[in-house]
This record gives sequence, structure tokens and C-alpha cells, in this order.
Amino acid sequence: MTLPNGLTPEAARDTAARAYELDRKHVFHSWSAQKSLHPMVITAAQGCYVWDGDGNRLLDFSSQMVNTNIGHQHPKVVAAIQEQAATLCTVGPAYVNDARSEAARLIAERTPGDLDRIFFTNGGADAVEHAVRMARLHTGRYKVLATYRSYHGGTETAVNLTGDPRRWPNDHGNAGVVHFFGPFLYRTQFHATTEAEETERALQHLEQTIALEGPSTIAAVILESVPGTAGIMVPPPGYLAGVRELCDKYGIVFIADEVMAGFGRTGKWFAIDHFDVVPDLLTFAKGVNSGYVPLGGVAIAPHIAATFDDRAYPGGLTYSGHPLATAAAVATINAMTDERIVENAADMGERVIGPGLRELADRHPSVGEVRGLGVFWAVELVRDRATREPLAPYGGTSPAMTETVAAAKAAGLLLFVNYNRVHVVPPCTIGEGEFKEGLAILDQALTVADGHTV
Repeated sequence: MTLPNGLTPEAARDTAARAYELDRKHVFHSWSAQKSLHPMVITAAQGCYVWDGDGNRLLDFSSQMVNTNIGHQHPKVVAAIQEQAATLCTVGPAYVNDARSEAARLIAERTPGDLDRIFFTNGGADAVEHAVRMARLHTGRYKVLATYRSYHGGTETAVNLTGDPRRWPNDHGNAGVVHFFGPFLYRTQFHATTEAEETERALQHLEQTIALEGPSTIAAVILESVPGTAGIMVPPPGYLAGVRELCDKYGIVFIADEVMAGFGRTGKWFAIDHFDVVPDLLTFAKGVNSGYVPLGGVAIAPHIAATFDDRAYPGGLTYSGHPLATAAAVATINAMTDERIVENAADMGERVIGPGLRELADRHPSVGEVRGLGVFWAVELVRDRATREPLAPYGGTSPAMTETVAAAKAAGLLLFVNYNRVHVVPPCTIGEGEFKEGLAILDQALTVADGHTV
């Protein structure tokens, strides 16, 4: 028996042992205390599965960083990278190359409205940095409003926009960022009891924030169309349309962060398409080529792009629109179109994933709520359904969560976890049989969580 990469289990274990040894000696990991870290080795991947350093196969319900939308090792994307490498490995951003041009065309065809100019970056955080810079230069204003319970990236501006505890060590109060509460009915800040009330009161809160901060000082409002790492809180009907109206009313740029939610994750090309709203700027990364080669970007509306018709845009990156990355994007987008992968995500979410998770919620007292779209779902775990006390504190973890995740992994399921939530975010290519395999393991793991309820 061999793994998908051709290694025997014995050879894979030897390779993994060497990789782990070198990792612990030389690699400095992100978002981690280095001394206590024991990272998992992945030696191979195929479709919806990965193999660990001991040769165990795990179903990847995390899509790694919620970015392998097309699955692991898609042959068309691998072939495109190989072909591009043989033709032209790299070229500076000032020069034209066909991979970048075609990727821009394909992305522009799928972005909402008239967002048909594409600025390429190396990833999502870079995209957010440049979207904010464009908004500030376009308006001549500096402040940016962002929600609590959000994530926009790890670079200086992006991490300050972020509304979760990863911001705290990096926030010195001088980034020009003001945070406000977005809608989240399950843990409402507005004492709402219905989605309509949550929408109305959240919009009133945003407009009041704009008024108190001074509309003439605010360059942009940035929102994840569907917040991802923060909890996959699908906005209630009318909210994003209301934000669009407020931005138009006060001359504020509306930035939609689609880094995690875009490219099929919610069952549409972009999550904002569910709400019939067109932002002024849209950031993307992750699913644009499933992370096979780092790539991100900003889709720009004509009135923003026109700001830089006769005025140089003061920003750029050496690897903007890198040929290997954009060739991977072309192959990814074409494969997603030809194989109806976005449609598969929508069908799986509506017909299989949503019903399956709701059935688990009915049987497990540890499940407070399930919510999501497409292949983008969160399972909120609680100690007490009545009080909604989370199974882990905001910004932290708990033995209950650690034991639940460990039980899933031991049974062959790799989960994406944040605080008291399990995120069910498999590749958009997942089939019904694969999902039900993972659901059965999750069902078993939730019995561990149930043991910590009151």
C-alpha cells in the first residue's frame, strides 16, 4: 500500500519524523507559544483527505485554513502550475503576462456588479491593507469602522481591524480603527428576539456610531460578508443592504471582505451575492486558487479606480499577480465552473450538511446552535442551552473543547475549531458519502462535549 504521494507508510513515517525534528528546531509558528507546541505532520493529501505522519487518513473538515475549496491536489490545478513553471516561473508586476491577465478576467466576470478591475496581492491580509489604503486615498479620510467578532488578517492594519483577541497585543489605539457590533441574533447585543429586530437595531447602532465618530472622518466600513473565523454568523435579511445605504448616505466606502467566504464557500461565487449588494471594494484570497500558490487581491469599482487614473497608486508588491499563482487561479476557476463545484457546495449545504447538523443539534445538549450556508457552517457548543454559556470562554479554550477535538481526530476527522465552536468547512467538492462519514465521527465526538453540560 502506498500513500497518494507514492510513499509507503514506512517511508512516510521516516519522512515525517525528520520533518518534525527539523520543524521543532528551526520553524517559528504563527499564533503559537513555541515551547508547548506539538504540530501535526501532514505527509500527503488527496481530495477531501489528508494523511498524518503516522500514515493515518483523516477527513479534512477544516479545508486546512478554510481555503482548499477545490480539494487537495486537484489534477487540473497541479498540471497548470507545472505547465506555467515550464513556461515562465516569474515576472515583475509591471509587465503583462497571460496568466495574470486571464485570472483578472475570470475574477472580474464573477465579482458582483461592475467590480472589474483587479489588484493582485500575495494573500488576504495584503488585500485588506490595500483596500483600506485605496479607500483612504479615495475619500481623503482616515477612520475605518469594523465589527467586533471579525477577522481581517495578521498584518498591521488588518489585525487592528480584526475584532477578536488576536488584535489585543497589536492594538495601540492609533490605527484609525473604530469597532462596532454587527448582527448576531444568538448572542444579540440589541435585545432582539427576531431577525428583523436584529437588523433594524444593528443598523441603528451603526448609524449612531457613524454620527458620533463624525461621518466626514470615516473612509470605510469593512465587513466580512459572512464572518468566518469569528463564528459564521450569516447576516439577517436586509442588514448588508442597510449598510450599503448608510455608506451611500455618508460618502463612505463599503469594503466586503470575501477572503474566507468567497469562491464557492457559501454556495455562490461570493457570499455577498446572497444579499444582492454590490460593495465598492471586495477583497479575496484563499479559495481563488485553493491556496495552491499564495494569492489574493482587491476587486475595485470604477469610481474608486478612477481616483488613480491620473494619480499614481502608492502601493505594490514584488509578487503581485505572480504567474504560478495566477495560473493556479485560472485552472481553479475553470475547474470550479466546468465541474459545477459552486453548485455542489450549495446543494450539499441545503440538502445534506444543514439537515445533518440540525439533526445532531436535536440529539446533543452541548449544541446551542448550528448556522451556515453552502459548506460554511458553525456548531456552537454550550455548557447550558438555557443560559447559552459557551463550552469555552471567549478568547480561550477548555478541557471540554480539547477532549472533543481529540476524540474527532482519533476517529479520523480533522476539525477547524475556534473557542467554543466547531466549524464544519470541508472542501466545496465534498460528496454526500464523505460528509456522512464525517458527520458520524462528529456525532461520536459530541458525546464527549455532552459530558460537560449541566
